[in-house]
Amino acid sequence: MADTTIEGTPAPTGAPAPSDDRTPTVICDHVHIVYKVHGGSAGKGSATAALNRIVRRRPSAAVREVHAVKGVTFVAHKGEAIGLIGSNGSGKSTLLRAVAGLLPPAAGRVYTHGQPSLLGVNAALMNDLTGERNVVLGGLAMGMSRAEIRDRYPGIVDFSGINEKGDFVSLPMRTYSSGMAARLRFSIAAAKSHDVLMIDEALATGDRAFQKRSEARIRELREEAGTVFLVSHNNKAIRDTCDRVLWLEKGELVMDGPTEEVVAAYERSAG
Repeated sequence: MADTTIEGTPAPTGAPAPSDDRTPTVICDHVHIVYKVHGGSAGKGSATAALNRIVRRRPSAAVREVHAVKGVTFVAHKGEAIGLIGSNGSGKSTLLRAVAGLLPPAAGRVYTHGQPSLLGVNAALMNDLTGERNVVLGGLAMGMSRAEIRDRYPGIVDFSGINEKGDFVSLPMRTYSSGMAARLRFSIAAAKSHDVLMIDEALATGDRAFQKRSEARIRELREEAGTVFLVSHNNKAIRDTCDRVLWLEKGELVMDGPTEEVVAAYERSAG
């Protein structure tokens, strides 16, 4: 599980030492993430087979280990917006969950300064409650006071745009499209400053106007001395938002550097 303090922690072996004028917020030191998948073939992994194993109290016939992240090392600093790119299954989302403290490393360590917030987890929304109620609960989950939530509520709703075609904020979340729900999650998470904010594909939802608002808000969060991680398959969003990129493939860190340099190399590799 992630450590909560990194002051005085030396940079991990093989990683560049941070300069004196920058405060590290996340250190991943040769992090490995391994998880188990139960069920090998299609038959053994079916829902019916799983139910039968539970009823009969029998273990899975096949347990496969997946080495999702392999020895990843990097140091993130305050004020950085860091993009994570790579093909599907490269370990991007798994790495973010490890930084958030949701996945314990099988080897290596994760150190964080402050509380990392993973979009959609810290402000988890409930389908049976209205959008309005979810704004309140999401704000409380992120540590905001009720007074802060009242002050910021109109801005959250306006930013999300969910009321542009009706009074959707007063309706249950189950009536929302997936895009509307994703926009509301981002709006709640972006309503306060974060030590470390991690966003997984949130900018892929909504129209171009919402994406522009999201990119502008991420820049503001950086200026408020936070660190932002963005996972996206949209290279333009990465270019517009991030000043640094981590490129992962098959769980390994292929490249870590300035956005244009890394994204261009990634695009060349894709042909």
